[in-house]
Amino acid sequence: MEKRTISKVFYALSNWHDFRLKIFTEGIIIGLVAGIITVLFRYSITKAESLHKVIFAYLHANPILFLFLVCILFLLAFILGHLLKYEPQSAGSGIPQVKGVILGMMKMNWQKVLATKFFGGILALGSGLSLGREGPSIQLGAVIGQGISRLLGRTRMEERYLLTSGASAGLAAAFNAPLAGVIFALEELHKNFSSTALMSAMAASITADLVSRLFFGPKSVFNFEGLPILPVNYYGHMIILGIISGFGGVLFNKYLIKSLNYFDNQRIVPKTIQAIIPLLMGWFIGFFLPGILGGGNDLISDIVAGHFSLIMLLLLLVLKFSFTIISYGSGVPGGIFLPLLVTGALVGGAFGNICTEYLYVDSLYTNNFVVLSMAAFFTAIVKAPITGSVLIVEMTGSFNHLLPLITISMTAHLITDLAKSKPVYEELLDRSLNKQKLESLTNSSHDQVITELAVCVGSKLDGKKIKDIAWPEGTLLVNIKRGETEIVPKGNIRIIAGDYLFILINQNQTFVVSELAGECTP
Repeated sequence: MEKRTISKVFYALSNWHDFRLKIFTEGIIIGLVAGIITVLFRYSITKAESLHKVIFAYLHANPILFLFLVCILFLLAFILGHLLKYEPQSAGSGIPQVKGVILGMMKMNWQKVLATKFFGGILALGSGLSLGREGPSIQLGAVIGQGISRLLGRTRMEERYLLTSGASAGLAAAFNAPLAGVIFALEELHKNFSSTALMSAMAASITADLVSRLFFGPKSVFNFEGLPILPVNYYGHMIILGIISGFGGVLFNKYLIKSLNYFDNQRIVPKTIQAIIPLLMGWFIGFFLPGILGGGNDLISDIVAGHFSLIMLLLLLVLKFSFTIISYGSGVPGGIFLPLLVTGALVGGAFGNICTEYLYVDSLYTNNFVVLSMAAFFTAIVKAPITGSVLIVEMTGSFNHLLPLITISMTAHLITDLAKSKPVYEELLDRSLNKQKLESLTNSSHDQVITELAVCVGSKLDGKKIKDIAWPEGTLLVNIKRGETEIVPKGNIRIIAGDYLFILINQNQTFVVSELAGECTP
């Protein structure tokens, strides 16, 4: 069976044009299915969140009903706890899990994850926890890609492309932002921008986005069209905001991990109902400030509309920051993608308020700081500056803001580098691997796969002859693609940056050769 699979990979490498066309077609199929699933997921959460105002109206009229609400929250916590017990891989945002599977360091049961993530995500997000639908949508899209790969009997090499395509489709449908979906999937998950991966991801992303737009309309989740161009004399303020966002991102990552560790180690509340902690906290605070509940789409709209004073913005910032960390720490299905954008918007709103009131900045540009801070805060936490910038470009509908976006994003990125803060999804993946002791699989698995790696500038492979490289035991270099040229591997051939290597290796050792190839910065 294994020999037959490997021979299929060799056939694909020798018929690369046909293989790319097949991957492109499969990307469209994945985009269609992932788009439908994500639309259903997004619609269900929206309907559940719309009940919050009705519930609070009843609570304000009859406070005694809060006791009935507490019973409902305990039931929700019980269901969420048992869903996670049934399938632990559906916990959290799901992005670290997808990343681990693509890198060959984890395994997912796509059917179990699809069911538990879908229903668990609706319960967690619909119940008001400060979590986002974008991370779960990415995992849902990825497991759909994996499921289609398994149903069609595709090779592991092909499955890696289809996982990436599904993740791209999930984010595109969740945000109505197809370019951001592609860039995030390639920049953060796949870790290279090969033409094959790009074609498949783009096909899936655009298809899923079309499905989403047919249902929700053509506009992106946040619509900042008509935003004025920030004058150059305000760039100093923007850099200060980038520094603040950078330090804010460092704190967010630090306390997010602390929250996860606390919930792992706490013995006060049974593990199967520990979600009751953020649920009770959220609904108690939400009784007075309902804006902190849920992902925060409406909160961003209110910030942009100028509905909050400086004191209220700062209060909401502290509460949203804390509630998001506690909600995610409980381990229930739900992501931080949207809440961290909301937190960035609150930082930008407060900063813009200070600038207009005390630093004589024209109030016309207050919302510029809101939007720019969203990109900076995202970059500081995720360390994916291209995704953050492209996402905001799609939201504003203009490339006129690209220079300030890149400037503030790189400022925030520099601060996190100086603070030695790791990207949040990388840190979450490392934490999961250590917790589950999956690194031991490196020596226990004998499943051989062919994986594609991009050689990065300055990596351990760049400029070296094949025979001089200390390849891991059992590794076979099968093919080298340099542009459209195919090179048969021989000992004296020198590998250069930009080459794509196709390597036969034990499945759970792919990360070892990935370290040799380096991490490319697009």
